Amino acid sequence: MSKKVLVTGADGFIGSHLVEELILQGYDVKAFCYYNSFNSWGWLDSFPKSLLDKIEIFTGDVRDPNGVRTAMKGCDMVFHLAALIAIPYSYHSPDSYVDTNIKGTLNIIQAAKDLEIERVLVTSTSEIYGTAQYVPIDEKHPKQPQSPYSASKIGADCMADSFYRSFDMPITIVRPFNTYGPRQSARAIIPTIISQLLNGYEEIKLGDLTPTRDLLFVKDTVKGFIEISKSNFLIGHECNIATNSEISMQKMADTLIHLINPSAKIIQDTDRLRPEKSEVFRLFGDNKKIIEHTNWKVEHTLEQGLQATIDWFSEAENLKQYKAGIYNV
Repeated sequence: MSKKVLVTGADGFIGSHLVEELILQGYDVKAFCYYNSFNSWGWLDSFPKSLLDKIEIFTGDVRDPNGVRTAMKGCDMVFHLAALIAIPYSYHSPDSYVDTNIKGTLNIIQAAKDLEIERVLVTSTSEIYGTAQYVPIDEKHPKQPQSPYSASKIGADCMADSFYRSFDMPITIVRPFNTYGPRQSARAIIPTIISQLLNGYEEIKLGDLTPTRDLLFVKDTVKGFIEISKSNFLIGHECNIATNSEISMQKMADTLIHLINPSAKIIQDTDRLRPEKSEVFRLFGDNKKIIEHTNWKVEHTLEQGLQATIDWFSEAENLKQYKAGIYNV
């Protein structure tokens, strides 16, 4: 009998791809979507009816413990992805990050404890490492809260780890590096570049292009989540999903410009610069743990992933959902 799994943040970028892959692999999926008066299910609304019919939709808010508990009843496993993720927005609205990322995670793991859920995967982020002190960055790397966002995710990770240690709960902290692909938030650099280029802009507004990132195509990320969920060894562990490589944002931007419009030029927009001490200048993830303890491997090259992302954005119905002329914090 297939496992009944709950995916929080199912209406978002990575969550919607995870829902797709779980259905493909035969899981019984309940999708936790953020309640709103428009009855929007986020990116799940773009799914064909044949796929949506296989998904149980639950609308609620991870900040509400009662709704979380109701959603989790009858589930065997939880993939907790719901979070506030935009770093610039966390500078002026940090309270909301504490409420959603820390308290929301507490609600998930408290309900999982009471309901005796078989497996809980809590989503972390490579941002918790801050600028690399050494590379590749393994799971023992010091945590550095260089933004209110990363501080809230460190708090959520610590809360999850404390429940594993205090109550012997079957929790794994999953730490994907910089995931990109179709449906990514407009505030991220790759959608920012592609949407401007495909809208015909000759001057592409960007922030600091000196940082490096370990770029992970979303389909590889979600398969990493599922493979980690199958490994009992990784209970109680933090586990990176990474490519074990890095690329500068300058080189990545140049690559996209070459693929879409070689005549376009980059101009720096000071509004998009992070405070110097808050900018994470280098992320380069170590993937030894996930490779050693699961069957996961990187299946998409950067070139393949970027082209698939461009192809998706090139569809008029998708591109029109992005406001290329507005800086999305």
